[in-house]
Amino acid sequence: MRQSKLFSKVLREEPKDEKSINAKLLVRAGFVDKLMAGVYSFLPLGNFVLKKIENIIREEMLKVDAFEVFLPTLHPKENWQKTGRWEKMDDLYKLKVEDKEFALGPTHEEVISPLVKKFLSSYKDMPLNLFQFQNKFRNEKRAKSGLLRGREFLMKDLYSFNSSEEELENYYEKIKQAYKNIFQRCGIWEKTYLTLASGGSFSKFSHEYQTLTQAGEDIIYICKKCNLAINKEIIDIEEGKCFQCKNSNLKEEKAVEVGNIFKLNEKYSKPFDLSFTDKNGKKKFVLMGCYGIGLSRLMGTIVEVHHDNKGIIWPKEVSPFKFHLIEIGKSGKVKEIANEIYQFDEENILYDDREDKSAGEKFAEADLIGISLRIIVSDKTAEKESVEIKERGEEFSKVIKKDEIKKIIK
Repeated sequence: MRQSKLFSKVLREEPKDEKSINAKLLVRAGFVDKLMAGVYSFLPLGNFVLKKIENIIREEMLKVDAFEVFLPTLHPKENWQKTGRWEKMDDLYKLKVEDKEFALGPTHEEVISPLVKKFLSSYKDMPLNLFQFQNKFRNEKRAKSGLLRGREFLMKDLYSFNSSEEELENYYEKIKQAYKNIFQRCGIWEKTYLTLASGGSFSKFSHEYQTLTQAGEDIIYICKKCNLAINKEIIDIEEGKCFQCKNSNLKEEKAVEVGNIFKLNEKYSKPFDLSFTDKNGKKKFVLMGCYGIGLSRLMGTIVEVHHDNKGIIWPKEVSPFKFHLIEIGKSGKVKEIANEIYQFDEENILYDDREDKSAGEKFAEADLIGISLRIIVSDKTAEKESVEIKERGEEFSKVIKKDEIKKIIK
């Protein structure tokens, strides 16, 4: 993509109504635009990142035998009444059209359970695993922290349907590994902890994936002996001790939840009579699991973890482009080499071909945008049929031959 044609523009100053680092940098760099509190438009650069995160998650979900679906956002009131959440869920958006009432989906148990009931009847139909990417709506009373707490956001939710506790447990463990892979590829695993949390009405415990950052609203305690993390909301259950090794030497940290996994058991199969016939011909309720990742929140968290005083530093797999090609100088040779490199792989290169920007302005904007690898073509390098390359976040650059950069791109 040629930067001269890019829809969004870099802002010179920080947005005054944003306090979090992720919102300040993403708005300034032209990745997102704030429509209102908790609601953001994703501009081309932001959408590229979001799609890369989505593709990483999709690849890892397909590895654990899940099928992708796409479910409605508009839900009938009756489904939510069956589970009791029409009255109990305080952040549920409710709509009324003439004499009918609907919910805007904050989650999809009330939709996927009756859907699966139409196709599942025997133990032979399981295990079954379905996932989707879908906008969610939650009436957050305190929408803040940029993409970390929104009223409308993109989420991946996966639901598993199992015939036994053992089958559910085995899949639950598979998801743990899949989530580790996702967060490694997104560049935040080193600061992310699998964290014990309340299971609510589903089970004794659930698990959250909490990433350490001062922008986080959760408090977790990390055991210095076995490295288990525990959410503050349940730490008192064990009187301030680690659940696993009973050590009381715990470190308190602020964190943001980037994913969660629950054993729902029969919580949402019973209201919809989602049942099956087992090997002995006996009727049983399906056991369910739920596994979520907020993509927009994950994107904001990546920025909170990977930035410096100049701007964003995108991990390579989620960088909007693999390369930022910057043209410095107006000689014919500079343009010739820059165009040759760009045409070699237009899909993966953001080409700063703007003639109305100084070298200093281009470099400052490149630091703010944060693409992983920078390729600079200048009068000095062009004379030697060379280019300068520099990784975002690294202090030093190096000069290599033009043909070598093509090998790197390839």
